[in-house]
Amino acid sequence: MDSTLVAGERVLLIDPKERRYLLTLVAGATFHTHAGIVNHDDIIGGDEGRSVAGSTGRQFMVLRPTLSDIVLKMPRGAQVIYPKDLGAILIAADIGPGQRVLEAGVGSGALSMTLLRAGADVVGYELREDFAERAKANVTATLGADVRYRIEIRDVTQGIDEVGLDRILLDMPEPHAVVPAASTALRPGGILLCYLPTINQTALLRRALDDPDVPFGMSETQEIMRRTWHVEERSVRPDHRMVGHTGFLTTARRLSVT
Repeated sequence: MDSTLVAGERVLLIDPKERRYLLTLVAGATFHTHAGIVNHDDIIGGDEGRSVAGSTGRQFMVLRPTLSDIVLKMPRGAQVIYPKDLGAILIAADIGPGQRVLEAGVGSGALSMTLLRAGADVVGYELREDFAERAKANVTATLGADVRYRIEIRDVTQGIDEVGLDRILLDMPEPHAVVPAASTALRPGGILLCYLPTINQTALLRRALDDPDVPFGMSETQEIMRRTWHVEERSVRPDHRMVGHTGFLTTARRLSVT
């Protein structure tokens, strides 16, 4: 990728206090912050990784945003899945290019973008049309309009039309109600992954997965903790704040019934 920044792309501005701002470059436009006004024209045509001066003389670092930056800064309606969990989901669900993935509960599209960036073909089931529209807008703004992504306004607990799916990912309050339908929609060897905030919901899900009438096995539940460190000269210690519990990740493999 060319390091030169052009009009129409999104950039991340980082001020002297390490506050981050996500904006789309527009020729002739300005961006107003507490630390000063930044002219877009001072950024367009330059390399990422350099600093530009605002109206007060303060410097702003300019970089292209990572997917993590976009997820945390993009417009949202629903609570997004945190980046620390998105990375774990890719590994736990073993997401790869060309896989057919059903996602139910698309929210603001954070997980959708992560799956699409990994090369999967994604269909989303979403109850709320406003969430679906927001997710599609966020996906298009980040990845363009030519990704293999569609959303249907429907209740996944009422059934799944797709068959032979490689993966099913559920971010919804009652995934245990979807387990029977998921067992017929997934191919043998496929993976079901559910993201839940509470252990009570997770216990209900695990009970449903252990039902002998559904062909699931190798169930596993985990949560991811993230702790950063303060490293400055001789002061080296864990940061006082950390991103602790956000959600439980439960996976299971769809087994063959023959």
